[in-house]
Amino acid sequence: MQIAIVGAPMDLGAGRRGVDMGPSAIRCAGLGMQLQMLGHTVTDYGNIGSSEPETIAAGDPTLKYLDPIEAAAIELAQRTAAIPPEAITVVLGGDHSISLGSVTGAVEKHGQMGCLWVDAHGDFNTDATSPSGNIHGMVLAALAGLGHPRLTGIGGFAPKLLPEHIVILGARSLDQGERDLLHQYGVHVFTMHDIDRHGLPAVAEEALALATAGDVPLHVSFDIDVVDPRDAPGVGTPVPGGMTFRDAHLVMELIAETGALRTLDLVEVNPILDHANQTGELATDLICSAFGKRIY
Repeated sequence: MQIAIVGAPMDLGAGRRGVDMGPSAIRCAGLGMQLQMLGHTVTDYGNIGSSEPETIAAGDPTLKYLDPIEAAAIELAQRTAAIPPEAITVVLGGDHSISLGSVTGAVEKHGQMGCLWVDAHGDFNTDATSPSGNIHGMVLAALAGLGHPRLTGIGGFAPKLLPEHIVILGARSLDQGERDLLHQYGVHVFTMHDIDRHGLPAVAEEALALATAGDVPLHVSFDIDVVDPRDAPGVGTPVPGGMTFRDAHLVMELIAETGALRTLDLVEVNPILDHANQTGELATDLICSAFGKRIY
């Protein structure tokens, strides 16, 4: 395969500093080399620009750092859309607000897409429901056309994703407001309760079938905090009771088997909170599993 890597060192959408170093942590864990060892052709397009919270004002407390997040999303959308369509694009975060740009660019290039959102959180708040005002918790709703027009309108069109083509996998922390919106708009949600009750293989296979229904190409947005903090300590919003190391790898292996993957975000690696780049190395291994790495 041809694989394009783009870094998005965004640290404005979350509540804790450090995720801007996520792309470096994943690259330092040897992502490009490991993908090449699997036989792929890899091109690293570098990083988009970013601002630091210490140098700018947060602005509206219900939409913190809206201006620079919007600007970064527009730049990332343009960068992603310009990558040749035959290359599968991997975007390294950065906080989850980067998906505003990566999904916009992917849809501009590939047309209607299905989305598998692998995350401990729903990210389906709006500025009217968010308890924090952090935009990384609003991004999926914005991609579905809900929320502030400056978020929904990035790229000049909305929605980017149809709710029936969105599947959340691994959720274990949902705010009441986003829970109501998820029900209202019919987004498919598979929580850790579903995984515990029915088993990860069956749930993940059903989630992928829903996300790729109609043979649409697949965007995967993988927030590393879906993994239990014992295996992924370097995250800003850890929630106990997540997927195990092997669970996460199986999800990525099943994604690879679909052959539908066109774009992949790997977000929320926070080296400041990590132990000897344990989470950065896990992120690298997971990306490789999505591109065919197997035990045997």
